Amino acid sequence: MSKKISSVSFRIDAEIKNQADKLFAELGLNMTTAFNIFLRQSIRENRIPFDITLNAPNPATIAALLEAEKIASDPGAKRYSDVEEALRDLKS
Repeated sequence: MSKKISSVSFRIDAEIKNQADKLFAELGLNMTTAFNIFLRQSIRENRIPFDITLNAPNPATIAALLEAEKIASDPGAKRYSDVEEALRDLKS
């Protein structure tokens, strides 16, 4: 009994495709096999087989970002010309 094969065509950012091709090759897969695995797992679980979430920063990260923006816009804030200078200042 032969299986019927269907083709699927979709557009994707070239860099994302290249990164995925490299990853799948390291896993011994090609794009078609990886996509088939995704589809079969989706059907098996009756859902997308991973969580899809917004990458919203937590409150501590938001506070750190706001502090960094405040420091960056403060003309009186201490500036360093390189990492070594900053590390020397931290150690003193």
